[in-house]
Amino acid sequence: MLEVCDLTVNYRRTQAISGITFELQPGQITGLLGPNGAGKSTLVKAILGLVPTTQGFVKFGSRPLKKQLKRVAYVPQRSQIDWDYPVTVQKVVMMGRIAHTGWFRKPSVASKSIVREALERVGMWQYRQHQISELSGGQQQRIFLARAIAQEADLFFFDEPFNNIDRQTEAVMFDLFSELKVRQKTLLVISHDLGETLSNYDRLLLLDRQLIASGKREEVLTRENLKKAYGFSMNKQQLAIEAY
Repeated sequence: MLEVCDLTVNYRRTQAISGITFELQPGQITGLLGPNGAGKSTLVKAILGLVPTTQGFVKFGSRPLKKQLKRVAYVPQRSQIDWDYPVTVQKVVMMGRIAHTGWFRKPSVASKSIVREALERVGMWQYRQHQISELSGGQQQRIFLARAIAQEADLFFFDEPFNNIDRQTEAVMFDLFSELKVRQKTLLVISHDLGETLSNYDRLLLLDRQLIASGKREEVLTRENLKKAYGFSMNKQQLAIEAY
């Protein structure tokens, strides 16, 4: 279980997130929702220790998460990745094995097999010698999903993985999320979509610098909560929720 307690982040004099507390259970896919500037990416980075916090703590399995980062796979937003860096698809996925093999060591036979299986699972093995910059947005996202799988992690964070991807890639990703769920992995997925893809999540967190609501879809996406998060001009989102 991932336990986040009273997590707060300040950027200079601005409070990015305040007093965030929730728990994530293994074998669940949790969607993290909220408007632009709500602090969703900041929350994930704070959980991972990538940005400093002013208060709060994060535990995984009753131990500080920062002491167990080998058990974590993190896929950042595509905008944060240098897609022009000269590296092949296979090497990108092999980076997910560094925690197991160490730096400056040749990949083991086992690691090579795991990387191949991960690339085959996302339908990208035939592109293994391609430069990452040669791929489409959906293909690039599949490569980073394969890298996360190759890490053999227990805790997965995905920051807006569905932005600018094709339907086929979206389906591949949700299928893999479901497989990880069956294997009792813990997943947190940042998303902007308030439409039909919400049916893929077991739980939702609704954030706007503070945690507005957490729980099942019907508990979180009420008209009152949506107004708190998005304001009074979110008619399309409200209609999408009411359609369920």
